Amino acid sequence: MPIVAVAYLLFLAAPVLLLFLGSFGEVWSGTLLPSGFTWRWYEEVAGDPSFRRAFTTSLKVVGITCLLNLLIGLPLAYAIHAGARGGVRVAARIVTLMPIAVPELVLAFGFILVFSSDALPWLGSFWLLAAGHLVLTLPYTVTALVADMEQLGLAEYEHAAATLGAPFRTRMWDITLPQLQPSLLSCMLTVAALSIGEFQLSNLVSGFLSRTYPVVLLQAFYGATGFACAATVVLLALATLASLASGLTARIAGRRTARAIT
Repeated sequence: MPIVAVAYLLFLAAPVLLLFLGSFGEVWSGTLLPSGFTWRWYEEVAGDPSFRRAFTTSLKVVGITCLLNLLIGLPLAYAIHAGARGGVRVAARIVTLMPIAVPELVLAFGFILVFSSDALPWLGSFWLLAAGHLVLTLPYTVTALVADMEQLGLAEYEHAAATLGAPFRTRMWDITLPQLQPSLLSCMLTVAALSIGEFQLSNLVSGFLSRTYPVVLLQAFYGATGFACAATVVLLALATLASLASGLTARIAGRRTARAIT
């Protein structure tokens, strides 16, 4: 079993390692490994106007997606945690998880059918792209926040504050939000990692001026191999940093939850 596990990990890591090596290789054609060493590919990626524009678009989409997840996901998670009971609670959880169960291609085709009509001619717009990212990432935010609210025992804290006369606004600002700060940060970093690497829906929904980094990255593989490898390494580095930061904040939130429970 250890040999199988190591072989599986090597199988997963080999493509990433080859991409990293290829991003520094001068020539990579017909061989297992590239030859030579150069920084030229990273310089070309940084100087390419289409990649700079796509990178900026991706950052804007990530920022708006995180903001919308915060503005919509937190109230929705709070409503499920505090108000939903029994079958209503189960139904609400199923609805929030539907975008994960439905393939992204199905969602993208649905967007195309609905928003390419004369009544809603929004296909290819930046805001439709951001809305698509919101649909794909919102379930992760809601599910994580509901779980953290239950583990923290927010209902007991709010009930105690309510018996002392604290209104809803005071309970929200002085109890709920401070308790959920690490959870919210972890959710936003997770959303950023998912949004920065999303390709399928973005490729079908985005317009020429709203193409994200992964969409433009696909076109790079039709040209220079080293250039495409360097562009891919940049995307992997961004997603990895967001994932590591999310994991770190999740550990901090878990420790705070454990201390609160004990």
